[in-house]
Amino acid sequence: MNRRGLISDERLGELCDTVRILVEKRDYEQCESVIFLAMSKYPHAPEPHNLIGIVLERKLEHVAAMKHFRAAWALDPTYIPARHNLNLFGSFFPVGKCAFDESDCTEDG
Repeated sequence: MNRRGLISDERLGELCDTVRILVEKRDYEQCESVIFLAMSKYPHAPEPHNLIGIVLERKLEHVAAMKHFRAAWALDPTYIPARHNLNLFGSFFPVGKCAFDESDCTEDG
């Protein structure tokens, strides 16, 4: 991987941490601002779409959230947090926690 890729990965990891903290504070407006900026900087990255999906779920905007989880999955089919969230929120009775990043995913996904 080139140096630019490593910098992007690091910044996207920081984005996940920042959004996690803001969601815990229920500061959804700031979350959206940070995520939309990341979407413009990294248009082909799945992380911002996965994160905005989480925020939208918290705001009870389920249909929009699922669209973003699917967008994240389409951008990178190997991005496990998107699959995890699709499975979690796609069920009638979600059980478990959402995945902000890979550290939130269990082995069985």
